[in-house]
Amino acid sequence: MLVWIGMAVGLLLLFLVGQIVYLSVVLSWEDQRTRGLAYYGLDPAGRERFKRQLRLHARVLYPVLRLIGRTSKFTFEKASFRHRGIAGPRGTCGEDSFAKADAYEAKPEDIFVVTQMKCGTTWMQNVVYEVLERGAGDIVESGHTLYATSPWLEARKSVPIEDAPLVGSERPSRIIKTHLPARLCPWSEAAKYVYVARHPVSCFASCVDFVATNIGTLAPPLPVVEAWFRSPDLMWWGTWPDHVKAWWRRSRESDNVLFVHFEEMKTDLARVVRRVAEFTGVASLSDDEVSRIVEKCSFAWMQRHSDAFEMNPPHLLQTDARLFVRGTADRHRDVPDAVRTRIAAWVANEMRDSDYPLAQKYPDVAAAVEAAG
Repeated sequence: MLVWIGMAVGLLLLFLVGQIVYLSVVLSWEDQRTRGLAYYGLDPAGRERFKRQLRLHARVLYPVLRLIGRTSKFTFEKASFRHRGIAGPRGTCGEDSFAKADAYEAKPEDIFVVTQMKCGTTWMQNVVYEVLERGAGDIVESGHTLYATSPWLEARKSVPIEDAPLVGSERPSRIIKTHLPARLCPWSEAAKYVYVARHPVSCFASCVDFVATNIGTLAPPLPVVEAWFRSPDLMWWGTWPDHVKAWWRRSRESDNVLFVHFEEMKTDLARVVRRVAEFTGVASLSDDEVSRIVEKCSFAWMQRHSDAFEMNPPHLLQTDARLFVRGTADRHRDVPDAVRTRIAAWVANEMRDSDYPLAQKYPDVAAAVEAAG
């Protein structure tokens, strides 16, 4: 009997060792196949083929992935690194990619689309792209992807900035995504910067969804995500108040920064499109051109063609990323009342030393200090 038990244990251990070795090989393969244009440069059939391969590996690796999910505890400390006092997410970025971004010299043809994470970055990238193309952009029609056109400055998995094409004929421009805070973002008076701010609790709600989507069963409980969101040491790219305050100040001091709010884009995208066109130096758009841009930058269009706007390449724990969860301006209403009040009160207190018009843009946040007692 003991012999049979020993053989069973031995086979189990052998199986687990095999799974772990297989997992390490797949992770290395996945990383190489999703860097730069290795994934985003594929045609739609090639991207779908890679996803199918990844799903197959995930099914075969289910036992060890399940075991890791049950025995390992995800922490933001382990999932983060720091560069010059700013935290970043391991995997998507790294110390080397942050350092490379930090060293980049902004050029006159660069248009930076800047946000704190989950505040409408991809949406604004598409707006800028379509404005420069006067509504005739063909990313969807050609089967290309936004991230094969627009580099993510501090990340490892989009088109390398040195390979990024210039967009548009009137003002050939490189559209650069970044979440970097103002003090780390490469600066030039000759470049242009479009900053998008979003209701801080809506930003938090989208961060919760992002974490859950990307790490599945490893996702920490809501209080842990809240603590991370409010932490100046752990929150990726810095906290919402610090991020917004610094870029608001930059926009007040320099006319090459356009400050936009996510909620403005939801209520009057046509007006935002015209502002972006004027800011970027594109000749006045016709009503028909604005209508085409608004259609191609609508929630329905981008969701329908979400494959072209994937923000992150697929990985073992997430093979079908959703572009938006709901795409609404009031995601903050999905957050439990107590959490919403705490985050809003914290933001209001942190913003007291800024002239950012918090009471005008987000009156519920400005009023939360009294509600929190």
